[in-house]
Amino acid sequence: MSRARSGWSRSVHAVGLGVRPLDLQAASIAEHPITALKELGFRVTLNTDNRLVSGTTMTREMSLLVEQAGWTVEDLRTVTVNAVKSAFIPFDERKALIEDVVMPGYDAAL
Repeated sequence: MSRARSGWSRSVHAVGLGVRPLDLQAASIAEHPITALKELGFRVTLNTDNRLVSGTTMTREMSLLVEQAGWTVEDLRTVTVNAVKSAFIPFDERKALIEDVVMPGYDAAL
């Protein structure tokens, strides 16, 4: 792989991809591309879009990934950390949120 393409690849993997697994276009949660993107190292984040329109919650989206796509608590932690890394807040606030809230919360679940 050329040096330019290698740099491009690293840049693409640093971009947060907000994904809603319960998307009407996917045949099933197990076949939704979110798992493949996560396994390829993309910075996948989980979201609900507009909860009032989509009729879903973060809990439901996470539960479906665990039940139908074989995700683990570690996978959920990864996408949660990815979401904070991709948030439009200053770096120090993102870092503190990950270290003080996200990681302790998931550590308690493990």
